[in-house]
Amino acid sequence: VQLQASGGGLVQAGDSLRLSCAASGRTFSMYAMGWFRQAPGKEREFVAAISRGGGTTEYADSMKGRFTISRDNYRNTAYLQMTALKPEDTAVYYCAARSQIMTAPLERNDETYSYWGQGTLVTVSS
Repeated sequence: VQLQASGGGLVQAGDSLRLSCAASGRTFSMYAMGWFRQAPGKEREFVAAISRGGGTTEYADSMKGRFTISRDNYRNTAYLQMTALKPEDTAVYYCAARSQIMTAPLERNDETYSYWGQGTLVTVSS
């Protein structure tokens, strides 16, 4: 599956932004989706994940209540709605996909994701 992330940009602290991840190539609904981010000089970190059908989600603690992951399997797209953005949210955001057995738990480990988008830069100014 090929992934294309978009929606990044320069915003001010407190603003909202929605990232999109468009998938093509294989049946989108076969994959759990994740969002990760990498800030300058830091390791890539988990942001959120969503199950194949969208019924289960998981978030990093620092994003709970501010970020919402969703997906539209008819449009083959996953989303990350970000609100109350902070300067420390500045990073390149990546979407990723992994095959998921229906009963399997969501994964926070980026090494378990097989497919990656190219990343989209989010810059939050103070």
